[in-house]
Amino acid sequence: MWSAEDGIGSVEVIEVFGNDLTVVNAARVSFAKESSEFTERDSGLIRYLAKHKHTSPFFHPQVRLRIKMPLFIAREWFRHTIGFARNEVSRRYVDSEPELWFPSVDGLRERDPKLKQGSKETAVSGAEEIQKEIKDAGLQTISLYNSLLARGVAPEIARACLPQGMYTEFIETGSLAAYARLWELRTDPGAQREIAAYARAIETLLLPYFPVSWAALTTTE
Repeated sequence: MWSAEDGIGSVEVIEVFGNDLTVVNAARVSFAKESSEFTERDSGLIRYLAKHKHTSPFFHPQVRLRIKMPLFIAREWFRHTIGFARNEVSRRYVDSEPELWFPSVDGLRERDPKLKQGSKETAVSGAEEIQKEIKDAGLQTISLYNSLLARGVAPEIARACLPQGMYTEFIETGSLAAYARLWELRTDPGAQREIAAYARAIETLLLPYFPVSWAALTTTE
């Protein structure tokens, strides 16, 4: 299990279907062949498949994760749809105390006028004061949310006041190919730092299960 720096966000492996041999046998079925043990020859086949973009065998291994991340990151994460299935906690039905993400002082990065999206690596002037303002505003929304519930407002309405920094939680099932593609895009230098941390967590968690396939899919050569 991986935990975010604030100790709230997390990625947990629930279940794994398949391994590197699963990829090999998915490829070799074209020739009505099957391997029972993984060999160096199989490693070569996986590298060949990845190099030449024969991706269909990499869709057969599946991973089920439980992920907890801020809402603003999740909405970017959910843009990856091919090869994924997700079910998310709904605040129509759940009215437990929301948890909020707050930026660190150095996480309050300056806007980069040269980019339509993205930021500089330097913190904005007055970051400590701004951080306090963000925390105060977030806690006020939680107070309002609880007040609305106490006065009988339905959870599906009360949730509207909650901020983008609220944590959400979901179960996600994805193929190895899908996670490799997500990793590639979300660890790119242009990706937002906060989502990149979750993408790197995926690599840390999946590499032990698919050492050859993951290395082949994510190589930069």
